Amino acid sequence: MERNSSYKNRELSWLQFNERVLNEAGNSKTPLAEKLTFISIYQKNLDEFFMVRVGTLMVQSNSKEEIRENKTWMTSREQVNAILERVKELEIKKTEIYDNLMKELHSEGLSIINFNKLSSEDAALLEKYFDTHIAPFLSPIIVNKHQMFPFLDNKELYAIVLLEKNDGKSRIGIVPCTNTVFKRLIGVPSHPGSFMLCEELILHFVSKLFDRYNIVQKSVMRVTRNADIDAGDVYDEDLDYRDVMEHLIRQRKRLSPVRLELSRDINENTLEKIALYLGIEKNHIIRVNTPLDFSFTRLLQNYLSDKTELFYKQYSPRLPAGINVKESLIKQIEQKDILLSYPFESMKPFMRLLNDAAEDESVVAIMITLYRVADRSKVIELLSEAAENGKKVIVLVELRARFDEENNIEMSKRLEEAGCNIIYGLGEYKVHSKLCLIVRKTEDGISYITQIGTGNYNEETSRMYTDFSLLTANPAIGEDASQLFKALMQGKPVEHTEQLLVAPKELQNGILRLMDEQIVRASHGGDGYIGIKINALTDRALIEKFIEASRAGVKIELIVRGICCLIPDIPGQTDNITVVSIVGRFLEHSRIYRFGKGKDEKIFIASADFMTRNTTRRVEVAVPVFDEDAKKKLKHVFDTLMADTENGSIQTSDGLYKERLPQENEARVNSQELLFEEAYKAEADAAKNSHNEKMP
Repeated sequence: MERNSSYKNRELSWLQFNERVLNEAGNSKTPLAEKLTFISIYQKNLDEFFMVRVGTLMVQSNSKEEIRENKTWMTSREQVNAILERVKELEIKKTEIYDNLMKELHSEGLSIINFNKLSSEDAALLEKYFDTHIAPFLSPIIVNKHQMFPFLDNKELYAIVLLEKNDGKSRIGIVPCTNTVFKRLIGVPSHPGSFMLCEELILHFVSKLFDRYNIVQKSVMRVTRNADIDAGDVYDEDLDYRDVMEHLIRQRKRLSPVRLELSRDINENTLEKIALYLGIEKNHIIRVNTPLDFSFTRLLQNYLSDKTELFYKQYSPRLPAGINVKESLIKQIEQKDILLSYPFESMKPFMRLLNDAAEDESVVAIMITLYRVADRSKVIELLSEAAENGKKVIVLVELRARFDEENNIEMSKRLEEAGCNIIYGLGEYKVHSKLCLIVRKTEDGISYITQIGTGNYNEETSRMYTDFSLLTANPAIGEDASQLFKALMQGKPVEHTEQLLVAPKELQNGILRLMDEQIVRASHGGDGYIGIKINALTDRALIEKFIEASRAGVKIELIVRGICCLIPDIPGQTDNITVVSIVGRFLEHSRIYRFGKGKDEKIFIASADFMTRNTTRRVEVAVPVFDEDAKKKLKHVFDTLMADTENGSIQTSDGLYKERLPQENEARVNSQELLFEEAYKAEADAAKNSHNEKMP
């Protein structure tokens, strides 16, 4: 396969994204309490990356046939080695950022301290606390011929010790440090605001648990296991699909380790033994100079909760101008399309729409695809209420939403009990679309209200993720949505739709066709333009088309939050392409596709990123936006993000990202804060106008 300097490896690009998340924890403009959030997100992201991506690559590297990825032509093993090398480099950066964070917290009266810094009085009190409240609940193990090396649960903390007896033989001792009985943060008696991590306290007094041995070395350790289980591998239409998924979730917990983190240095002989026990190579053992689990950061934030200046300015989603949630949303949507922009605008209008549908006598059916929902989902309540009111409610629940499988299984049971008809997607394809169809029977016949979004039906994430939700009575869009649901109920993808671009059959080809239109325009001397906002770009066919468009003179603006396998600004290849990434207080999750400018511009919102898994291996939906006000709103959001010099990084021709700086004499732009301020102003202006209209 030909190498191309315009391509970047997917996994290494993802690590660049996670580094941008980590940078926010070290950003002097990020409030202190929010820095704790970013360093915790960095760790959570990295855990999932190892569990899914590294796990998959390790399985591939053990196969008989050599597998290479299709952009930089790296083998699976080469990718794993490059990942491990880069992660170890990032550990150095993370340590520096964490140490600075601890210094800042100390100035606010909070600290995580080392046992050696305690006074003798505090040391004695903590020893008593250990003896009374922790030691009785610990289960130390010595590995020998009678006791096998224990199974280490994924992401749990353990103390590991090298033991010696008078016979000169060494043994390994292991103590689980995670327990629901005792606290993670243990307060230092004479210093309010000072804490020890429970695993460090256990490690300090671990000799008490092995009193017949000398402690030679000790460390806290944490294993990350492969979690990449493909339900398609065991799909059998004769089996209960929900039972299959429950079995797979149990199986995931026992998959092979892909990483071992240690808080202290251990000698080579012991490392070799541990690697042998776990079945991993030594280069998968990573020395970490920070806590191995950052879940305690939320507890620290609780202690800072009264210091509002240490947090982001509080915003709450606003009601969009022109919408009255006290009146029928169905009637309002029939008059005009509504485009909601989360988290700047509230999800309440969509909730009101579901409530109206549950009570409106003309509504005969509600159909919806669910991928992830909130733990206490109001959406589930409203769908259940509609079913109990006699509406036909068809819910496609995607049980394969990674790490949400258990929640979705429970949700499907609740919906079933309420009388909803449940389908579980397609055996071959995940259903990732965000689609809701309300079917009405009126005097004029069948009519539709269709909602199509870029994000999940989740009240919690709608306040933290940027997403769009289009509510429309457009009959052609409703008919397409109806055809899609009919196909899903028959267990197959829809073959063709008139307005919607639906993966796996038509989305990729539709995008390529729209890009070709801009190439033709530029080739004829016109101002060809493509603007795309997505979370990831890995689809080789689309990347090749971007390069072709750039060569033809099409101006291309890409806002790609995470993975981007395309390198811009390569002379003669991608010099008409700009790539920007936005990482800020809200997760940029929305997808916008723009083709052309002016009156001929075609603009879509979609559930799909430009990844092969989205464009050809899942059920995804992109919807054209026809309403002029909605189009204007989308273009404004896109252009505001492109102008962001506060949260935005720009990718350069070396494949690296650098800070975006404003032009001379220009103020910095924080797109997310600006959009929230505009939402507040729009609501206030609407209220003022309404008041003036009521004045005599």
